[in-house]
Amino acid sequence: MNAYPKKLTLRLFSWFLCVALILSGYEIGAGKNVFQLAPEVVNRAEKKYGIGARRRLADWVDLINSDEPLTEAQKLRKVNDFFNRMQFIDDRLHWQQEDYWATPVEFLASRGGDCEDYSIAKYFTLTALGITEDKLNLTYVKALRLNQAHMVLTYYATPNADPLVLDNLEAEIKPASQRKDLLPVYSFNGSNLWLAKQRGRGQLVGRSDGLKRWADLLKRMEAGFQAN
Repeated sequence: MNAYPKKLTLRLFSWFLCVALILSGYEIGAGKNVFQLAPEVVNRAEKKYGIGARRRLADWVDLINSDEPLTEAQKLRKVNDFFNRMQFIDDRLHWQQEDYWATPVEFLASRGGDCEDYSIAKYFTLTALGITEDKLNLTYVKALRLNQAHMVLTYYATPNADPLVLDNLEAEIKPASQRKDLLPVYSFNGSNLWLAKQRGRGQLVGRSDGLKRWADLLKRMEAGFQAN
């Protein structure tokens, strides 16, 4: 797949504006993006999940706002390690639903979630750290050893690169070609949906806004993230 053209379409620009409003309180002209969570969001999380929720959310804010100069590879490792500390909990037990996509705040505050929650939290955090969405895909795979559906985050250094896999099942970030235990099914990001018949992004088949759970997730994020 070709990289996005330099001139953004109105729809893609609208997506980036949405992410900016959802994820950050941008100080226009200040030379630095400042990520903040509204106090009422943090207070609700603490009331429901305890003081540990406040600490985890504070650690997340600090991770995003850190002045430490990092390469993209270092950002991947840091974010992957940060979220892989959370507990894996099945949706039916955790949310009393068959399939629920948690926001990063819900995931961190409750200190657990399933594979979608790990991948979604990593995706939005890495975009907040400046990695453009054309390098990131949320990828559904079949985990062959577990014989079940699974989601990972994939990172493309270049459009045709062998993607790196960020996975809660395995701590080490490896190229997809080395993950013989994963069979790609389809992938998407903030703009597009691909059918992954082979490793890589495969055939572009539509827009990701057609995914109901993705649309529902963005609505809940908009309600839970506010720019101060």
